[in-house]
Amino acid sequence: MKRTPFQGVRTVVRFNWHLHAIALAACALLAVTGCYLTGYAAALAWLAAAAAFMQIVVSLAATWIAYDASGLYRLEWLAPLLEGAARGGNFHAGFDETTPLLMDGFPAVHWRVFDFYDPQKHTEVSIRRARKAHPPSLETVSTGTARIPLANASLDRALLILAAHEIRDPGERAGFFRELRRTLAPGGAVIVTEHLRDLVNIAAYSMGAWHFHTRAAWLATFQAAGFRVAREFRNNPFITTFVLKPNESPD
Repeated sequence: MKRTPFQGVRTVVRFNWHLHAIALAACALLAVTGCYLTGYAAALAWLAAAAAFMQIVVSLAATWIAYDASGLYRLEWLAPLLEGAARGGNFHAGFDETTPLLMDGFPAVHWRVFDFYDPQKHTEVSIRRARKAHPPSLETVSTGTARIPLANASLDRALLILAAHEIRDPGERAGFFRELRRTLAPGGAVIVTEHLRDLVNIAAYSMGAWHFHTRAAWLATFQAAGFRVAREFRNNPFITTFVLKPNESPD
């Protein structure tokens, strides 16, 4: 299940090409405007064009570091978190890059796959494009966020890798995490891996970082769902993982 060196960058550009097209058009417009101006006005237009172009370069470099160079998808960081787990659930929002990697890297875990994408609620155009290009696999169970089709205490680990941010409504998000909590067996954990809307990601992605949730918003979601953060760490400068345990669960 080897990934290519720039797979993450290509995936982001492929499904978000409209944003890059708008940014490039803005660069071109500013540069052309600079050609028709003189003096300080021309210099400001050219400076703005250069700054806009550099933002594109920085965002692509950050994406390469986050997804391709950091080893995120080698999943070595996940191995200690899956120790002792026999039943795992991988939850995604319509685009699943991780299930084949999980099945290949952790064959001792019995994996079940759930797609919580709801086109009426999760309206990002990038997800629609990704879903059209890569339909869910046959083993994927389609589920909403209100009810997960699992019995109580069915999972030892529930994974949400770069997926849960697609649930934009805080109430819906908290309800979904309450459902995840219901499915956990004693000693189980939910593993949430996400970009945060923090200074590092804002510097890298500018306004694009507003698609991510703040750390405070995630903590509010976890608290509302009856979870505590048992562990938190950075996978790389741009991505953070939370390991959640039910409040009544021991460490």
